[in-house]
Amino acid sequence: MTTVQKLIDSVAARLDAAGVAFGHGTTNAFDEAAWLVLWQLGLPLDDLDSVEGMPITGEQRDEVEALLNERITTRKPAAYLTQEAWLQGIPFYVDERAIVPRSFIAELLADGSVDEFLSENTRRVLDLCTGNGSLAVLAAMAWPEVVVTGADISPDALAVARINVDKHGLQERITLQLSDGLAALPGPWDLILCNPPYVNAASMAALPAEYRAEPELALAGGSDGMDFIRQLFAAAPACMSEDAVIVLEIGNERENFEAAFPQLPVFWLDTSAGEDQVLLVTRQALIAETRLTAQ
Repeated sequence: MTTVQKLIDSVAARLDAAGVAFGHGTTNAFDEAAWLVLWQLGLPLDDLDSVEGMPITGEQRDEVEALLNERITTRKPAAYLTQEAWLQGIPFYVDERAIVPRSFIAELLADGSVDEFLSENTRRVLDLCTGNGSLAVLAAMAWPEVVVTGADISPDALAVARINVDKHGLQERITLQLSDGLAALPGPWDLILCNPPYVNAASMAALPAEYRAEPELALAGGSDGMDFIRQLFAAAPACMSEDAVIVLEIGNERENFEAAFPQLPVFWLDTSAGEDQVLLVTRQALIAETRLTAQ
């Protein structure tokens, strides 16, 4: 007799053998197998222990097999197949129009790491490069007193973000705005959250198929990954209130970031991936950087 646990083990072995890439909500074959099996069977994704011995029918096994084959043959991230991704225990809709949400900024919103940098007057929050709107939603949940604008250059991504804003009943507190960077977002903003395109050209060329299934616009950051960030830092001070800060994700690009902004003082924020994935920079530091660059 096949059980849920045995089926997950079998799926994990198939994923490993197929050499699929992870990183879109899971980091290994077993976790991804559990996600696919439990989702396909309509079982809770966070309670494997209670169902691991449940028997599986032949029809259920065939349904899981079909989903597994699609995952392996298309190399699409599992989140695109299930049209669901989770951040900090919150479910979000996602499809190929937007990048799969996985920002470490979500952790910082949930654990209050950003709070000490905020002013008592923090009211207007911008989630720039919002994608499917997940960080905008999490920010609105973390700070009930703020209003949030989620902005993106992609109309398709904003259509996905609209689904999530509506899904979580936050229409009164989250506005969605089409904008190329800060061009249509004069502010002033008290806090800017940004998970921008930051992957450098060499890394883009080496990305597994799962990442190439995502919108390139949301990933590619130019030769050193810093193209969007340079534009953001140049434009941001004029769009920020006096005590405003930017929380910026740069992934594995710290070396390139420090080469591009060698004199810019920033705060590195601790996440589950370490202290070099997300940084915080103040408006005052950006103004000083602009003056130094102009000299």
